[in-house]
Amino acid sequence: ESFAYLRPETAQHIFTNFKNVVDSTSKHLPFGIAQIGKAFRNEITPRNFIFRVREFEQMELEFFVKPGTDEDWHKLWVEARLDWWSEQGVERDSLELYHVPSDELAHYSKATVDIMYKFPHGLEELEGIANRTDFDLGSHSKNQEELDIQSIVKENNESNARLAIQDQETKKWTVPYVIEPSAGVDRGVLAILNEAYKVEDLGEGKSRTVLALKPHLSPIKAAVIPLKKNHEGLVGIASDIKKELQKLRLGRILFENSGNIGKSYRRHDEIGTPLCITVDFETLDDDSVTIRDRDTMEQSRIKISELGGYLEGLIIN
Repeated sequence: ESFAYLRPETAQHIFTNFKNVVDSTSKHLPFGIAQIGKAFRNEITPRNFIFRVREFEQMELEFFVKPGTDEDWHKLWVEARLDWWSEQGVERDSLELYHVPSDELAHYSKATVDIMYKFPHGLEELEGIANRTDFDLGSHSKNQEELDIQSIVKENNESNARLAIQDQETKKWTVPYVIEPSAGVDRGVLAILNEAYKVEDLGEGKSRTVLALKPHLSPIKAAVIPLKKNHEGLVGIASDIKKELQKLRLGRILFENSGNIGKSYRRHDEIGTPLCITVDFETLDDDSVTIRDRDTMEQSRIKISELGGYLEGLIIN
């Protein structure tokens, strides 16, 4: 019989390949190595939708710093991660910070802060930011007795790599401390969708469903729609606009020739398309099109030649 072991997190190869990265890139502290991929847990009774599962997507960053600077870097990364979630559309009011008490910390952790999200069913962890000190590199390094390892680590006589960085001035070998932001991708996506999904009351018993994703997250960046589906001139211009915008490589640009502009707008509201571009009869006269904003439903006219810059500003900024 033989056994196959599935990794419980994505961090292992970052630590074991630390020397390869340093040797091949001439890195100096501080620097980080990020990875995203599948992780596995031996859950006896999987439950609670995506929150207790045996297989999930994880993204982790191991940020290596000089010993003694770790506490400041830990605080900085907590704020940086809060800002990142905000940039994805998860507002600060929907988040809470949980400072893990010392008696609940993992054996490798000097300090851990969990970012919690207020799901409709209650608080759930989105991400943990841990100060792992020098535990990981110290545990996997050879010549441990020659290094100033602060963590309590098991003796390792099998390693063939010194997982440390040499100070160019003092020539001393330093085992870096590690700050680790670690987030669950699946629950993160769910939080983003929960923030973005809205049903707006339009009055008179009417409503519209909107997926107000940040433009850089929207699966379709813009829809190009001819006002009349059987009009050769409008359809041709719309098709050309779609091809030109696609060349910008900002994401998917959709050409939609449904013939019903109102239904097209509502459909793209629901799937999160931030911009609809309508080619109408005025386009034939002045080379301008109507652009409609998903969130405000406001419409304005813009020259076809200006569309690329406008869309770039919307997606990138």
